[in-house]
Amino acid sequence: MPAHEGDHFIGGAWISDAGNGWTESVSPNDGSILGTAPNGSAELAGRAVMVAREAFETTDWAQDPRLRAKALLDFADRLEAQKDSIARLMAWENGKVLGQAAHELAAGFGEARYYAGVARNVFGRTFESGPGKMSLMTREPSGVVSVIVPWNAPVTLLVRSVAPALAAGCSVVIKPAPQTPLTNAAVMACFSDVADLPDGIVNSVNEHGTEVGTVLSSHPEVDVISFTGSSRTGRTVMANAAATVKQVSLELGGKAPALVFEDAELDSTIAEIKRGALALNGQMCTCISRILVQDSIYESVRERLVSAFGNTRAGSALDAGVELGPLVDAHNQARILRIIDRAANEANLILRGDTGGERLAQGCFVTPSVFEIEDVSHPLVQDELFGPIVSLERFSDEADALAKANATRYGLASSIYTNDLNRSMRMSRKLKFGTVWINCHNRLLAEVETGGYRESGIGRLHGIEAMNDFLETKHIYWESGS
Repeated sequence: MPAHEGDHFIGGAWISDAGNGWTESVSPNDGSILGTAPNGSAELAGRAVMVAREAFETTDWAQDPRLRAKALLDFADRLEAQKDSIARLMAWENGKVLGQAAHELAAGFGEARYYAGVARNVFGRTFESGPGKMSLMTREPSGVVSVIVPWNAPVTLLVRSVAPALAAGCSVVIKPAPQTPLTNAAVMACFSDVADLPDGIVNSVNEHGTEVGTVLSSHPEVDVISFTGSSRTGRTVMANAAATVKQVSLELGGKAPALVFEDAELDSTIAEIKRGALALNGQMCTCISRILVQDSIYESVRERLVSAFGNTRAGSALDAGVELGPLVDAHNQARILRIIDRAANEANLILRGDTGGERLAQGCFVTPSVFEIEDVSHPLVQDELFGPIVSLERFSDEADALAKANATRYGLASSIYTNDLNRSMRMSRKLKFGTVWINCHNRLLAEVETGGYRESGIGRLHGIEAMNDFLETKHIYWESGS
């Protein structure tokens, strides 16, 4: 690791302020200590906000789209140059299988390049309301943005908020997750090397607890909050933001269903569902967590799923051929094991996950579980479990499938498996989810907006619409006076 390891990054400088002590970064693969990071404080968070405010108000950043595009391209090049080392670090730090970590890095620098192009295409409009009367509608950066990042995708979920904020002309203060401070510092190092990025435009403050997050969601000099995380914490962020009426962009929890119809091609469907359910070891808000299967093929799909999940290759996230790495930490491992025990008592547990035996005993492993359940109102179906656990449910026809799939307070992502194009379009329009994939799952693109209905969030990230959260529209009215 570099000398700054997991330090804070404020005003273009690395800061080792550990007023609230230090956090050890523990690998969930084997329990080894990877490094340490200083814990931030309310005072340090407030200082970072004011540094970001000064940089926004006193530099040319907000008014120079070519500068912003150049800086984002430079950052993307530096992130790409470090992609292998950061992917390996991420796999060690949060347990993401190395191939998935490499894909995440590619998505990160790809997204930065996309918004570099968008930065030079932020247009307003004009309107002539009468002789000598002109309205000019400008799109201006909102100001200071706080970006609160989860541990499960510490690169892409950072870049997908920071890149459009920077493209819009804002400055940012980032709060990384306490489980991944070293990965975050490696990304900050890529920003620190960008010569065209003014000091104070990008800042980062670590936290272990809630002190820093509270400041970043309530400080009067923060204009926008971009938060990715649980719906429960999202409600707290909204409450904190209410006092100063901040703009909030929230991507929250999910309970993604996969709807399998009788005409689906089962070999590819089972493979796709397995990949979709086990992305980041089931710890992804868009992961498949419910599998709804039509009656006529239910028994066949049940048998195939148990076989597919039961034969999952679990192991260290850096080992070749591994499909399932460890959960992020021992706390979450214990939580998932409790949920499995609960499922055994309250549903038909047809595949029971475990810690992987002696071979995996040093890590935070839990192998996949599958349970059958009929009651869609049950907490096992309604709650976001965030682990390698899926429910198997029956449906009779399209109306039944829709009723069951939509019977949740979440609405982030879903997928449909059928060879009937008309059916896939009918279902897609009626499913209450921000994304519907057809015959696949978890296809996320920088160019295409993602976000949720209901308790899965507010606003959209990725694509052109992501810029809306970081821009204000101003009306300038002029009369010639003649």
